[in-house]
Amino acid sequence: MEDSNDRSGLPRGIDHVGVTVSDIDAAIRFLERAFGAVPLYRNVTPDHPQKGPETEKTLGLAEGTVVREMCMVALGTGPCIELFEMHGPDQRPAVRPCDFGVQHFAVYVDDIEAGCRRFTAAGGTLLTQPQKQPSLEEGPGNFFCYGQAPWGMIIELLATPSREHFDAVSPEKRYQPPPRQAG
Repeated sequence: MEDSNDRSGLPRGIDHVGVTVSDIDAAIRFLERAFGAVPLYRNVTPDHPQKGPETEKTLGLAEGTVVREMCMVALGTGPCIELFEMHGPDQRPAVRPCDFGVQHFAVYVDDIEAGCRRFTAAGGTLLTQPQKQPSLEEGPGNFFCYGQAPWGMIIELLATPSREHFDAVSPEKRYQPPPRQAG
């Protein structure tokens, strides 16, 4: 029987989210322009792609898929985005939010209107204008907006400076990225 106080093996939190894109350089430019993202390093390059049965097994890829490039990208002070450019048989467009699997990731912005302007100027498409957060997430200054990245993935922009309602009913406080440092 496992000791209920044993915390070994529990995660500290989310380290990164992996996202497959059709053109890694275009995706990096979009994330830089939209969110001030910083490319950290490229772990897979066109000169040294990952492919073959071992890669397919390790990553759960369709036979014949080639991982052409991978780039770890920092987004403010939260988890990173790990971009993959893969090419393989029978590739499909981005899933719809109603399909199973990761449906979106969210970025916290202090100014939702400015964040939405940056998003569209970088090539993203807003699905709506910013809206007030509903239900327990409602509060002064709490807004959200969904948009679509150029490669088809859904990205949410949100601001929740008023956290009293959901923090009052949650067993732990919800994570909020700290403010960006000037510079």
